[in-house]
Amino acid sequence: MRVVEVTVPAGKREAVLGVLEEEGIDYVLTEEASNREVAAVVSFPLPRRAVEPVLDSLREAGLPSDAYTIVIQAETVISRRFEELQDRYEAEDDSGDRIAREELRARAATLAPNARTFVVMSIVSVVVATAGVLLDSAAVVVGSMVIAPLIGPAMATSAGTVLQDSDLFRRGVKFQVIGFVLAIVTAAVFAWILKSLQLVPLTNPEVLAVGQVRERLAPDFLSLVVALGAGVAGAYSLSSGISSSLVGVAIAVALVPPTAVIGIGFAWGLPAVVVGATVLVLVNFLSINLAALATLWYQGYRPEHWFREDEARSATIKRIAVLGVAILLLSTFLAAVTYTTFQTAQLEQEVRSEVGEVLERPEYDDLSLVSVRVETRQGALLGDPEAVVVTVGRPPGETYPGLADRIADRVDSNGLAVEVQYVEIQRADA
Repeated sequence: MRVVEVTVPAGKREAVLGVLEEEGIDYVLTEEASNREVAAVVSFPLPRRAVEPVLDSLREAGLPSDAYTIVIQAETVISRRFEELQDRYEAEDDSGDRIAREELRARAATLAPNARTFVVMSIVSVVVATAGVLLDSAAVVVGSMVIAPLIGPAMATSAGTVLQDSDLFRRGVKFQVIGFVLAIVTAAVFAWILKSLQLVPLTNPEVLAVGQVRERLAPDFLSLVVALGAGVAGAYSLSSGISSSLVGVAIAVALVPPTAVIGIGFAWGLPAVVVGATVLVLVNFLSINLAALATLWYQGYRPEHWFREDEARSATIKRIAVLGVAILLLSTFLAAVTYTTFQTAQLEQEVRSEVGEVLERPEYDDLSLVSVRVETRQGALLGDPEAVVVTVGRPPGETYPGLADRIADRVDSNGLAVEVQYVEIQRADA
């Protein structure tokens, strides 16, 4: 529920009140006593779905588009006519729970913080994320996502496009670009300081072995799904008027940790890490914007003036096309990684089957297959498999000198080096 208050210019009073009477809206009229050319101030309650169409009707009746207007959220409205109005709009309007165009613009502008706050929060969030990645701590990384002020610029860009608000659009784009560059520089400098002072004494292979780094080294198509979902959720949270805090975390999930990994890659001189994480950030960045833009347009948001709708439609289509082409180009990398991952999984399954056949021999009844791992060239994004590590469980004190050769013979057809490891397994008697 909303309470709307508008100033009525001299000469438009009867037209405005006529619209309110025709719509069956309760209102309170206050005579204007200031020296402005305003005849009165009228306030009236509206269901959320009625705000946009009623304001459009008032403007068609002669209310200036720049008339002083306030839209306030109301907790309770007690009025028989209001209940009838609410029932009518719920029956007629199929737009769901979306807020009015004017509220969307205001919320998008509010979500995009001022420059100083944005810079400070971006620096703090990426520093925390970099520390969390190097510590391999999921909890610390999640904390950095809560701090990151990323949902505002993305939603401002999308809302500015569909509403043909160039100032809002430029502000959103500017903050996103500044945030991306600032985050990379901050992460690289912070990681370099940690490395130089030996506060994080990790070698290059050890950095590559960190779980939080490996996750962003070779992104696949699932990363695209996460980003698209975050963009849709962000747009719906914006257009429904609900809190965007949790959705902001979802957007930060797609952007903050991989940005920290880019900085770590620069600090440790790991080009493969830089390339993989950069592709991930760019794909996520573009996908969030594409999903949010398409969602807001699908929900029916258009510019206030009908003659600007064609301009907004043209701008929206062009930006969706540009985002789509860019994502498609970057997705070739995701496709290659996904295909490589599929091949590796398939190879592991084949090796597991072959090793299982070897262990079915009677002399190996006490052995069990623990795991099969395919290793690729260290630091490679799309490197071919180099070796297979087979881990076999054996009873304490037992040796099987011919087993490694037999397993290697079975797996040798794949042209891979084979390493057999043993772990001792003790079985308790029943």
